[in-house]
Amino acid sequence: MTSLILPAYNPGPLAERTWDSIRQFLAHRPDPWEVLFVCDGCTDGTPETLNRLAQEANDSRLRVLSYSLNRGKGFAVRTGLLAARGEHRLFTDVDLAYGFDDVVRVADALRAGASVAIASREHPESLIQLPPHHIGYAYRRRLQSKVFGKIARTLLPIRHRDTQAGLKGMTAEVAELIMPRLSCNGFGFDCEFLTACARLNVEVTEAPVLVRYEDASSTTKAGTTIKMLKELWRVRKLWPRKGPNPEPKAEAAEFEWNEAGHQTTQPERVAVRAA
Repeated sequence: MTSLILPAYNPGPLAERTWDSIRQFLAHRPDPWEVLFVCDGCTDGTPETLNRLAQEANDSRLRVLSYSLNRGKGFAVRTGLLAARGEHRLFTDVDLAYGFDDVVRVADALRAGASVAIASREHPESLIQLPPHHIGYAYRRRLQSKVFGKIARTLLPIRHRDTQAGLKGMTAEVAELIMPRLSCNGFGFDCEFLTACARLNVEVTEAPVLVRYEDASSTTKAGTTIKMLKELWRVRKLWPRKGPNPEPKAEAAEFEWNEAGHQTTQPERVAVRAA
């Protein structure tokens, strides 16, 4: 089985549109998949909407996890990866910025033997799709990504040119080994994950993707840049080049499930999961 984790924080109507897209995807897959929506402290009614849709669908391949406090995307991804049941486990953004062809490509890399597979916009086979009036925006985003990647490779023991692409996958064994050792909940999550792979000698395979620039509203502001740099420095301190690796101690939300695989309660307690 392959598991796809979709972290979400107040996505509004987007959640229902993504749900419909996921159902269409699952309907045409001959191989077994499951999809976990992880509601990260949503206050916009998303958990209620998704739980209603899950009950109506009555499909054990679709699961909804939620908890009351907003903890950050990194926490949501770790929670979903540890709650997943698949031999191969992927995560991407709830807006499905990367298409299902990209998701399947990363999953296929895992099935072919990769321990970790990540989407890379810098892969020589990756393509960019954008309208002409977004060319300047795409150039700025690409430049920001290159600068951030260069700083990340300088501070951390990683070699990948694209650390922040929002589509990554790993085997269940890797998820259970690494996720409990991670503690970054924000921008630093992806870099901490790749740093952990480097320190624990887990090989990472890069996969090409189709990058679509359909919205030019996302920009990296000065305050965000400073926060990202602080996160990188924090990862460097958490995973020093010399010395022991962090012990399993990351927190993950604890859930109760019914026989159909749907969450039956939304407890506020948080439990420590060890590898």
